[in-house]
Amino acid sequence: MPIKLPSDLPAFDVLNREGVMVMGDDQAARQDIRPLRIALLNLMPKKIQTENQFARLIGATPLQIELTLIRMSEHQTRNTAAEHMESFYRPFSEVRDSGEKFDGLIITGAPIEHLEFEDVTYWDEMVEVMNWTQSHVHSTFGVCWGAMAMIHYFHNVPKHILPHKLFGCYPQKNLAKSSPYLRGFSDICVVPVSRWTENKQSEIDAAGGLTTLLGDKTTGPCLVEDSVHRALYVFNHFEYDSDTLKQEYDRDVAAGTKINVPMNYYPDDDPSQPPQNRWRSHAHLLYGNWINEIYQTTPFKIEDIGS
Repeated sequence: MPIKLPSDLPAFDVLNREGVMVMGDDQAARQDIRPLRIALLNLMPKKIQTENQFARLIGATPLQIELTLIRMSEHQTRNTAAEHMESFYRPFSEVRDSGEKFDGLIITGAPIEHLEFEDVTYWDEMVEVMNWTQSHVHSTFGVCWGAMAMIHYFHNVPKHILPHKLFGCYPQKNLAKSSPYLRGFSDICVVPVSRWTENKQSEIDAAGGLTTLLGDKTTGPCLVEDSVHRALYVFNHFEYDSDTLKQEYDRDVAAGTKINVPMNYYPDDDPSQPPQNRWRSHAHLLYGNWINEIYQTTPFKIEDIGS
């Protein structure tokens, strides 16, 4: 089954060219099934790029997915056209007030990790979002800053500033081979990392109620399950395109910002060569397993979510 997207959303043509099955509203309405309703709270500056990345992963399963794009109500993006935001995004306040429920929600990262959580301009609304997930979302997937915000709010686990940026592709150990979220995973997988902060494994262990599924001594915990809050927290970037780290590196070099060549990314660590994607298959496995777990456990009647 395909992912249901507005036919004029840029991701529709991008995924269609890649062979991902997509459908518009008219075609979806002819199928007598309940699609899984997945929302994307997109906090990244490059909205369209992020839409493409996550739609590609959640649209690769055999299930019909209906994707809803959500933004913070008052925060205005400066990197995406206002027409795009007006056409395709709904403010969280509107979604909240409608009483709608969702089978899944992805909360993306945001380039604000240097700030204390409470200093983020939309932190109060973010707290509303996290509380809302407990009654209106069956399963939530926090990514990078979104994951750090959730584990901080629900478990009081702090983030720590690193002395240098963790930047590159790092091996992660499979620490929970029986987890349904890691079905089909190798013992080691490689994941893009791009952050100035970290969560410490010792503090996650001390918090209780959390299970680390993927991790490494160099980069710390990568994927953590929070079963009480029906959530997954991933601190790295399975969703990245092949050239996302290259774009970040080229941007910093052009700006004169001190930055290391991304680790284990270019052949022979040579930025003049095309980067190698070694995480794509595990990215599809992870998000496909998440979608499958939602399908297996979400209520048949969507209005029963949270009850």
